[in-house]
Amino acid sequence: MMDKSNNDYSYWVRFASSAAIVAAFSMILVKGYAWLNTDSASVLASLTDSVFDVAASIVNFFAVRYALTPADDDHRFGHGKAESLAGLFQSAFITGSALLLIFHSVGRISHPQNIDNISLGLAAIYFSIFITLLLVVIQTFALKKTGSIAIKADSLHYKGDLLMNVGVLFALYLTQFGYSFLDSWIAIGIALYLFYGAYEVGSESVQSLMDKELSNDDQQTIMSIAQNIPLVKGIHGVRTRQSGGTVFIQLHLELEDDMSLLDAHDVSEKVEAALENAYPFSDILIHLDPVSIVRK
Repeated sequence: MMDKSNNDYSYWVRFASSAAIVAAFSMILVKGYAWLNTDSASVLASLTDSVFDVAASIVNFFAVRYALTPADDDHRFGHGKAESLAGLFQSAFITGSALLLIFHSVGRISHPQNIDNISLGLAAIYFSIFITLLLVVIQTFALKKTGSIAIKADSLHYKGDLLMNVGVLFALYLTQFGYSFLDSWIAIGIALYLFYGAYEVGSESVQSLMDKELSNDDQQTIMSIAQNIPLVKGIHGVRTRQSGGTVFIQLHLELEDDMSLLDAHDVSEKVEAALENAYPFSDILIHLDPVSIVRK
């Protein structure tokens, strides 16, 4: 992998994880003040989610930095799995957030309360939507640059936050027209959405930890790239996985029996260069096979 690629990956995952912490802390302050002055269940729902956001983002912050640590004698394939572990932590945090929201909202349905200072609550949610949109843009750009699982998990959560904040706005507006009971029901709806997000994040993290193959499209792309290199007679034994930002690719090249070792090495180098161009953050291992042995 090229040094420039390593530096780009490191910069964007660090920047995105730091931005998430700053955004979450700012929203906690604003939503906390708004909840204390409105006593709205839906505002509390959004506040609770932001508290868990900052906890998850802090885990992400340290996890991505550990994942960027170079390979050592005890971790010869690097530390990229730390990103998947961070995804599991996020899934647990999101689930806990959803459970707390449901417990609180059910209590509010049984004992409804009036909401005060609705305009303050609306202002807080508008601020949160703006900050979350800005963060999602940063994360989306970082994701395109890196493909980081940890950033993807974080981004998925904050995209859910956008929908959540829209729901809170809806609840606060309805409250002004005498439908205050909907405040708690919308909070429960938000909690159910969080459960879904937790499942998505957790499932992807588990698949990564279990070394799931890359998508069929990626595998077809890898085979097509290798087969289009001159003198390559065939491809087999393709194996792939991803750890953090690094894609691991293993394959067997089928070459003519009488090809010299030097020429075979040259073909292998060309295949590796073509794959690295398509997958900049990659670790590639190529085995060379005489074509007659394979056909037997």
